[in-house]
Amino acid sequence: MTDTVEAPSAVKPINHWISGAVSAGRSGRTAPVYNPATGVQTGAVDLATVEEVDQAVQSAKAAFPAWRALSLARRAELMFAIRELVHERREEIAKLLTAEHGKVLSDAMGEVTRGLEVIEFCCGIPHLLKGGMTEQASTGIDVYSIRQPLGVVAGITPFNFPAMVPMWMWAPALACGNTFVLKPSEKDPSASLYTAELLKEAGVPDGVFTVINGDKVAVDALLTHPDIAAVSFVGSTPIAKYVYETATAHGKRCQALGGAKNHMVVLPDADIDMAADAAVSAAYGSAGERCMAISMVVAVGDVADPLIEAIEQRIPNVKLGDGMDPSSEMGPLVTREHRDKVAGYLENGGGKVLVDGRDGCPDEGFFLAPSLIDDLKPGERAYDDEIFGPVLGVTRVASYDEAVRLVNDNPYGNGTAIFTRDGGVARQFQFEVQAGMVGVNVPIPVPVAYYSFGGWKASLFGDRHIYGPEGIDFYTRTKVVTSRWPDPATSKVDLGFPQTR
Repeated sequence: MTDTVEAPSAVKPINHWISGAVSAGRSGRTAPVYNPATGVQTGAVDLATVEEVDQAVQSAKAAFPAWRALSLARRAELMFAIRELVHERREEIAKLLTAEHGKVLSDAMGEVTRGLEVIEFCCGIPHLLKGGMTEQASTGIDVYSIRQPLGVVAGITPFNFPAMVPMWMWAPALACGNTFVLKPSEKDPSASLYTAELLKEAGVPDGVFTVINGDKVAVDALLTHPDIAAVSFVGSTPIAKYVYETATAHGKRCQALGGAKNHMVVLPDADIDMAADAAVSAAYGSAGERCMAISMVVAVGDVADPLIEAIEQRIPNVKLGDGMDPSSEMGPLVTREHRDKVAGYLENGGGKVLVDGRDGCPDEGFFLAPSLIDDLKPGERAYDDEIFGPVLGVTRVASYDEAVRLVNDNPYGNGTAIFTRDGGVARQFQFEVQAGMVGVNVPIPVPVAYYSFGGWKASLFGDRHIYGPEGIDFYTRTKVVTSRWPDPATSKVDLGFPQTR
């Protein structure tokens, strides 16, 4: 449980959003929200009680019947209106992300755009909810399937993508006819409250979209609440496992996306400059605070030395600074505690530190510059752990087979990439590698909105990935109807097993 924080008088209160309006917390507990670039507290977010979570869920439950009954034509119209407002206000959303998460504004704008793509996909909900029909399955009998919403569903989202990941959840959930309760990260919750205002402005009825802020008290209340039908989660693997086990034990459908240790395999025939550019971009973008970041480069054969040299040459050119500064390319980490934890891997994580990001950082804020560790091996902390920061490791292997074995032996299976000029090897890699998302000369293979996002192994608990077709599957359940309109004169009692021939 998070203790109450006495907030400075200048900070803004960050409340809940229930029944279409701001709702001040009643628990007396708050958590601090910082500007990571300065280290100054800017907000105090309310932490909900179990009773406040129930109030939020009951509001969503009351709104469900009318929302579910809304025609698909009207629901699609609302999704188009939401799309237009998010597109129009994308810079305002991005500035909230930069102010509370720390990522540079251009990166924040990119986040909003990727979330917007899922909203655009959901504008086609009348097509996405089409069922199937078989006429004359038996004499005079038709069989057809329909998709129906689940009811009240919840999303528990991480600090690293405070706008995009919620959009990945609430857009398909609402489009499918569910009502949605969002529990954002308490580290950067303001984008979720702003989203609630936009949805109301677009015409979404009160109670259809709810924001409840909180810590473990709120999370547990959502996971065990009898009126919540499904839970979506993105976060670390230990918490994803806990969320999945708790939610399913209480009869809920659950998709819980966990952590990652994404390997980028570079073969001797790869374009060195292209691979080095990709490694720097994928490792240090958003300060490495993303589950699809490249955290390990697997250098095969004699490519290692020239590749590492090329990466080292690029690192000093990455401009560290306040995300609001247009010249900044990488911002701070989200909190001081997280920055210190990430920096600890440079102290005793194993391998050989070639570039130490603790050197030359600004005195204010939660900054850690790009760091590089060579010659990491399985069993060392910096290799095994999901660092979730701007620390790139390199491991050297002798062959392609050894590289694939490293990827497949890793407990995580979120994303991976291979850099090569050999199409046959690339095809073999995508065939045999054990990961949910694969890039060929693409370092961060996040699928477009009409596919689905998600990993394998310890990177996913549940059987459905997020957004795209699998997202529609997750937020609906199918019903099969067998129909006959016979002449009453032909009706008779038949105690036998139903026949179709």
